[in-house]
Amino acid sequence: MSLVVDARGRDLRSVSTELKGAVAKGPVVIQEAAHLHGLAAGFRSGEVIVEGDSGDYLGVLNDGATIRVKENAGRYLADNMTRGTVIVEGDAGYGVGAYCYGGTIVVRGNAGDFTAVMNKGATIIVVGDVGDEVATYMLAGDLVIVGNAGQNLGNYLIRGHIYIGGKWESLGHNTLLAEMTQADLAKLRGYFDEYGIEADPTTFKKIVRLSEKPFYK
Repeated sequence: MSLVVDARGRDLRSVSTELKGAVAKGPVVIQEAAHLHGLAAGFRSGEVIVEGDSGDYLGVLNDGATIRVKENAGRYLADNMTRGTVIVEGDAGYGVGAYCYGGTIVVRGNAGDFTAVMNKGATIIVVGDVGDEVATYMLAGDLVIVGNAGQNLGNYLIRGHIYIGGKWESLGHNTLLAEMTQADLAKLRGYFDEYGIEADPTTFKKIVRLSEKPFYK
């Protein structure tokens, strides 16, 4: 049975103190936490379940915990995460997975502008649509978009892979449509099976960098 932390009317410090003690004993459910920004920062283990919406910077610097949001997440979800898993059942705001070094983020709804900006190695999966400037300056990792994307997708892509099942308004600088390989298909099937996503990998397109030196001609 999960422990329950009620964050109604409380500040971040008091909730974080209780949460750190509770998460060592087992899964923790947090209620009424949409007003808290930076919740579950830097956790190395444990499971945190947010009932309802979360605030901004949920799971910032996550280093091994599993964090689940039952409804929507705010801005900068899992900013600078190194390890662990963050799953959002609804939508997420601006800057999902910004500057992440590793771990996995799954957003079952839509994600905002600048998703996966400067991604350095995480796997970021968005089942819905994403906004503009997604994967700008991406350095490594996988970004999987099941839906559609806005303008400048992959702008100044440096390394890593973008897989998209829908359409995009425009591609950014230094992007190249590449052929999907059997390894790519197998990888996507693995992601979809693991997270219960209904999508056909054979309909996806892959976007990679055009040049190793995107800032020079």
